[in-house]
Amino acid sequence: MSEGSTHLRINGAVATVTFERPHARNAMTWRMYEELAENCALIAAQSSSIRAVVFRGAGGKAFVAGTDIEQFRAFASGRDGVAYEAKVNAYVEAVENLPVPTIAMVEGWAVGGGLALANACDMRIATPGARFGVPIAATLGNCLSAANIRRLSSRLGEAWVRRMLIFAEMPAAEQLSACGYVSAIVEPDSVDSHIAALCEKLTRHAPLTIQATKEMFRRLALDADADDTDLIEIVYGSADFREGVSSFTEKRPANWTGS
Repeated sequence: MSEGSTHLRINGAVATVTFERPHARNAMTWRMYEELAENCALIAAQSSSIRAVVFRGAGGKAFVAGTDIEQFRAFASGRDGVAYEAKVNAYVEAVENLPVPTIAMVEGWAVGGGLALANACDMRIATPGARFGVPIAATLGNCLSAANIRRLSSRLGEAWVRRMLIFAEMPAAEQLSACGYVSAIVEPDSVDSHIAALCEKLTRHAPLTIQATKEMFRRLALDADADDTDLIEIVYGSADFREGVSSFTEKRPANWTGS
């Protein structure tokens, strides 16, 4: 089995993470998951200079078609499933907890673990006819963890998640754009220019505002009464806030430094 790779490229303020196993529709191997975690750690460590992250699959046929099924042949008991779900949860958290804006560029299929990774991003862009789902009730007969069902339900809505899991439905991007889950549908020959324009826009936004907003969403998903005092204090006490007030009153672009 070709192990594939999860490749990180940083170009100025934009990082691109590419799942590279196109002959298997980028189905994730353990190595690819481990490289994903390593790449997320590198991005987090450089969050003062990286302002946007794009996740996409190689080959244009799929984002990620789940975890490679061959790896499940080694499972000997239900405890292996518990360990697997815990590992996947940690990899999804690595994407979800990135302090910079994240975009999933979905071409083709985002299935199972691939849907979990796309769902962990702040925004999903798709090509026409791209499909999203977790058809395990009709295929493998496994289940998702409560953590990943919570994540999917909070962003996509419980009704759609029930349809995906119980009825094994694979809605198209066009269906999910109606509820805002897919932010834009872009023709394949316009993908690169669309992503470049979106990332360029993000690089002009206040990074501490974005970081605090993302962290607040993360906390609220776990606790509706989450404490926000530390985040508010950091942002309002920052040089960027003072720069924002000055630039706004002086009618000039702000020079954000992330400090």
